[in-house]
Amino acid sequence: MAAEPTPTYRLAQELGAALARAGFAVASGGCGGAMEAASRGASEAGGKVIGVVATAFPGKANRWVQEKIVVEKWEERLLRLVAIGDGYVACPGGTGTLVELAVVWEMLNKRLLSGRPLVALGDFWKPIIEYMEAAEPASRGLVQHVDSVAAAIKGLTKMIHPQQASRL
Repeated sequence: MAAEPTPTYRLAQELGAALARAGFAVASGGCGGAMEAASRGASEAGGKVIGVVATAFPGKANRWVQEKIVVEKWEERLLRLVAIGDGYVACPGGTGTLVELAVVWEMLNKRLLSGRPLVALGDFWKPIIEYMEAAEPASRGLVQHVDSVAAAIKGLTKMIHPQQASRL
């Protein structure tokens, strides 16, 4: 019998499905956990799923990945994900997710990326965002903290497809 999905898994699956329904492709590291959940949600909703996988990690892309981009190192994987993204959503996660959030945030802060939304989903990120914005006021407002999948989709759509935002 399969284990009951965690709340984070369910949230990421809901996010993936909502992204697909809004017309977004979903790209992730392609592995398990929240990456699998977002991939599954997007695939089951009829969306496009891209997995950027590194050969440095054992295992293979989850079964919902439709297009696989293979790189050698973890750092390449991270930078490729940043490069192909029009926007970013961080679900609650571990150190890998924290690094990804920090890299995108810093690239926005240093104006190496512009016009790309960065959304942190859930209360998990709230204290981290508050602490970093207090420590580095120039980074204030670069991360949009939201408490629901619907708000994440609205935030992404507003910046990426502003003509569609009025319909949300």
